[in-house]
Amino acid sequence: MDTRTIRRTSVALPALDEPGLRLSHVTSLEGGRGRVAEFHYADADLRTLDLADTHLLDGRITGLRAPRARLEGLRVDSLELSGCELASLQWTNSKLSRVVFRDCKLMGAVLEDITLDNVLFENCKLDYSTLARVRAAGPVIFTGCSLRETTFSAADLGAATFDGCDLRLTEFDGGSYRGTDFRGNDLSQVRGLASLKRIIIDRAQTLQMAEALAAELDVTFGEALDDR
Repeated sequence: MDTRTIRRTSVALPALDEPGLRLSHVTSLEGGRGRVAEFHYADADLRTLDLADTHLLDGRITGLRAPRARLEGLRVDSLELSGCELASLQWTNSKLSRVVFRDCKLMGAVLEDITLDNVLFENCKLDYSTLARVRAAGPVIFTGCSLRETTFSAADLGAATFDGCDLRLTEFDGGSYRGTDFRGNDLSQVRGLASLKRIIIDRAQTLQMAEALAAELDVTFGEALDDR
């Protein structure tokens, strides 16, 4: 099984090139009995995407575009999403295992009560998004992603690694991040440092965190004052 490894974190990738596995092109993600398996859903341009209580197994979704998307109660196993644009995505109460998001635009997304197990976000845009009560039950990697002004609220990301991500004004609002690996990122504009207890950083990032703390506390530096 192929894996993607960054430092101490290894994510098991979807096994879509196994001998005997043939992906059939489908025109909808709504399968019989709530299950779609061994499929390729490509280049769909939808006004809305509404999907609930569905099991997606062994598939690829490429070039999907939908300005409104609502996903609820999904079970996703061995799935690759690439080049997708899902603005205003709302995704709730779901479990994702061996899933890759590659070159996807998910700006303004709301992800709530989602369990992630062996999930890779690679070169994705998640700016202005909210990830609430998202739990990393297995390894999770964010690499080369833009997370500007994104909020992680009450998340459990102890099994996650961030690598080369844009974390400008990214906020961590409660939750558990013990063991989360933030090496290789600029932390100087991160918000919610009180939530980031026992994370992993490089020594050089200590100054970045000090800068972020000073901004968060809205301190005034004495040399900026007019003492006359």
